[in-house]
This record gives sequence, C-alpha cells and structure tokens, in this order.
Amino acid sequence: MKGFNSSSSQVFSQKPDELWNAISKENNLNDTHPFCKENEILVWNEENHIDKLVYLNGLTFIREFSEWFEGIGYNLWIGTKRGPKSYVEWRIAEHSLGSELRITVYPFFFRKWPKFIAFLPYYLYINPKLTSYLNSVVGGFKWYLDEGTAVPRNHFGKHRWFS
Repeated sequence: MKGFNSSSSQVFSQKPDELWNAISKENNLNDTHPFCKENEILVWNEENHIDKLVYLNGLTFIREFSEWFEGIGYNLWIGTKRGPKSYVEWRIAEHSLGSELRITVYPFFFRKWPKFIAFLPYYLYINPKLTSYLNSVVGGFKWYLDEGTAVPRNHFGKHRWFS
C-alpha cells in the first residue's frame, strides 16, 4: 500500500490538545477546509468514524477512519463511494512554539504501475497538485484556530481538482 506520497505540515501556536480537538471534532471540515462545500457525518462513535466530504465542485468523497490515536492523530481511507481509495495519515507533534500538524497522503494514482514508469508523472503533476491541496487544508486549520472563524472558501486560491 505504501508508495509515492505527498505531505504538508505547519506549526501552530496552539497546544497539541487544542489542535487535536480541532482535527478530531465531527463535521470539522465545514469550518476548516477551504474546498469543502459540506462535511456530513455518516457514523461518529467510539468504534467507527465515517463522514462524507462534498467539495465545492460537487465531487463527493467518503472518509473511513481506520486507526484512531487519541491526542496524536488518525489514519483514514478517502475516495469515491465505489472507486479507488487513497490512504491518509494525520499526525500531531509537540513543537517548541506549540504544536505541528502533518498530513501525508498515499494516493491511489499509479499505485499499480511500475515505479520507474509512474515516477515522472507523479512528481511532475500529481505531487505538486496534491501538495498544494494539502497546504490549503493544513492552512485552513491554522486559519480556523488563529482567527476563530470558518476559513473562507478557496481562501488560498482555487484548486483545479476540487474548486
């Protein structure tokens, strides 16, 4: 499952527990995700966490959380209901200035291709687009925690895949 990945991280002035409360709260993407039209809970309890993310362009993804590490982060699978899924890791770490959030995506793109063939398309096209997306998502959490208001839609610029 592991393979090519893209990630983004940012330092927050908030303590790790404050950041954890923001990333683990149900429906959190409604306030924090710059490309989110709607974030709806499908299941949210002690055992299971599943939600639906509708992007501004109407694309709909289901997020199925596979591991939950209280106070530290979680892992999830994201993709269309019946389509291929990408694996995502969300992690919080302590930082001298407060905390750090890192999101790493292992996309389904090129997963079954030989690496020597997939290398150039991944690093020339997929990685820059995915990293830009992740920078906006992490930036949305920072905006929300620093400003105390929902991040404006497309605040960090439009994204070809999701706006």
